[in-house]
Amino acid sequence: MKTKLLAAAAASLLSFAGFSQQTGFLPSQVSSQKQFEQEFIKAVKPERFKDHLRELTKNPHIAGTPENELVKDYMVKIMSDAGMEVKVWPYDVYLPNHPGKSELQIIAPVQMTLSQKEGELPEDPFSGDSRLHLGFNAFSGSGDVTAEVVYVNYGTREDFMKLDEMGVDLKGKIAVARYGGNFRGYKAKYAEQYGMIGLVVYTDPKDSGFTRGEVYPKGPFFNETTIQRGSMLTLDYTGDPLTPFEPALPLDGDKSVKRLDPKDVDFHTIPVTPIGYGASKEILSRMTGNDAPSEWQGGLPFTYKINGGPELKIRVMVDQKPDFIRANNVVGSFIGKDFPDEWIIMGSHYDAWSFGATDPNSGTAMLLTFAEALGELYKNGQKPSRSILIGHWDAEEQGVIGSTEWVEHLRDELGAKAISYMNFDGGVSGRNFGASAAPTLKKLIIDASKEVAYPDSSKTVFEVWAGKNPEPRIGNLGGGSDHIAFYMHVGVPSLSGGSGGTTAYHSNYDNFHYYSKFSDPSFKMGGAVAQLFGLVALRQANAAVIPYDVPRYAYDLKGHFEQAVKNVQSISPDFKAFDQVDQALKELEASSNAYQKALDAAMISGKTSTKRLAKINQGLINLEKSWIDPKGMYYGDWYKSLYVCNDPFSGYASWILPGIQYEVAIQNTGRLEEWDTRYAAAITDLRKKIDKLAKSF
Repeated sequence: MKTKLLAAAAASLLSFAGFSQQTGFLPSQVSSQKQFEQEFIKAVKPERFKDHLRELTKNPHIAGTPENELVKDYMVKIMSDAGMEVKVWPYDVYLPNHPGKSELQIIAPVQMTLSQKEGELPEDPFSGDSRLHLGFNAFSGSGDVTAEVVYVNYGTREDFMKLDEMGVDLKGKIAVARYGGNFRGYKAKYAEQYGMIGLVVYTDPKDSGFTRGEVYPKGPFFNETTIQRGSMLTLDYTGDPLTPFEPALPLDGDKSVKRLDPKDVDFHTIPVTPIGYGASKEILSRMTGNDAPSEWQGGLPFTYKINGGPELKIRVMVDQKPDFIRANNVVGSFIGKDFPDEWIIMGSHYDAWSFGATDPNSGTAMLLTFAEALGELYKNGQKPSRSILIGHWDAEEQGVIGSTEWVEHLRDELGAKAISYMNFDGGVSGRNFGASAAPTLKKLIIDASKEVAYPDSSKTVFEVWAGKNPEPRIGNLGGGSDHIAFYMHVGVPSLSGGSGGTTAYHSNYDNFHYYSKFSDPSFKMGGAVAQLFGLVALRQANAAVIPYDVPRYAYDLKGHFEQAVKNVQSISPDFKAFDQVDQALKELEASSNAYQKALDAAMISGKTSTKRLAKINQGLINLEKSWIDPKGMYYGDWYKSLYVCNDPFSGYASWILPGIQYEVAIQNTGRLEEWDTRYAAAITDLRKKIDKLAKSF
């Protein structure tokens, strides 16, 4: 018995030491932290996720509507009741929040008005709500055009280049494009650049429809009337289109903000409308030109053509008037007991195209569930050491606007105080767990996933997520949601995570009925996601040393630059290497290893003063700022990060080392030496900061 007790004690000590080394906790903190985590996990009530989701999605609530105000008020109440300090941040932003007038017709060889709205379904009590809008694309141009049509596949940059190479006459025609391949706004941008006068966008059944499985309401895939809405905004900055770099403060308040004249903003001018594949079939089936390339063929039961032919003409009419609307961000804070000015920020937007059950309010409901669980501990005196903030952002759907205005408003404060930003847009949209993150945060997610049970399973989230692999794959963040300003403009390490699946994306069917049938009928994933990322937040909040995985940058960057060299060689075969970067990376790796050894020794010994720890943590907060370059990117200087950016030609994809990626995309070798110098300088700056940190222990 004595031997077993000694063995158990030794194992416990090893466990504590490992936890201490891996997560920045002193040995004296480990026991209390583990107890805190266990009590937090028990405090998470999955049934509250279901309650919140039902309440949040009672009404369609597009930004700027009274229904969205009701969602705002509900979140304020729940977070206040949980013990958070809650503040509403108002901004007056310029956007369209309704379709205006819109029509789509076949003019010849027959006359037919095509449906622009989802069908009402007897199985779905939400689908007949009179407040639901037609399908529309925010920031469409206004116009009334009639012309021949050209099928442009996904309407990517490469698709339009291929059409140009094929000699297809695009000028004066109306494009028909299927969703996918890029951010929808680029479909309009390229169509306009090639002289086209209108755009119709639809979701092909090959991408989400009957070729994938049963369609709604029998299954989760798009039926023939399902329409994907979305913004068309593609400026060279993110946020309110009239106030780049500045917050869109209320018009009746601070007058210091200078707004651009809408006439001077590069909005698309051609009319755009989205439809379902049932309506698109009426157009595509009547096309008589040359066959489209085999890889462009979709799922409708006929051969897709490039040209419609002179006999087929359609009319696209859109009259959409943007205006100023009040967007309200709701930000709640659990104030840290020791370091209130060091912030861990979690967030999701709350505005939706319709009811928003998966996108975004599954993330909203999860964050409210998390707030209540932590609030239960908080009220009992178990307060995190650092502050944990929860931001619910408005007007994301029209162009990631609310969060961007808040970041621009608090730019300097965030740069000094924010440890991380964690985004959960549609964060519980299914049962498949996944994540993308900055290098410093990846290990935190993996470690936390080992502590949380996967619902209705004997396995942990880690085991289900990793499958047969020794470790799950974590991606790199791209564009498309509220992490953009935090990560790419200010340099706050960010992540996006949760559970996903097939959704009724941006359609009128994204409602509580759909969610309860197809997304997660058990309603248990919301609790699991809250537990997992709650642990990620609490470990950042309570660790003596902010638990960034500092050596991960050297590891990831080595692979990124190896790929960058290959990318450059695709346009310049004789290119050998980024010499300055190679030397800087070797030095970074050595410094990172030295830092980790110093951290491990300090955590095991526990001999570190509070004053010294405070200095180290401020240095860690400053690490990511090595990538923030005042000059920014050549395709838009609002994007400051040299490390990461969303692809400026597709909008969604993650561009790692975007300065180099851009040169490859435009096939320009003239600035490669400049980028070698700029990247080497950033890596050297990062290495010097790490050297200083290693010597501070």
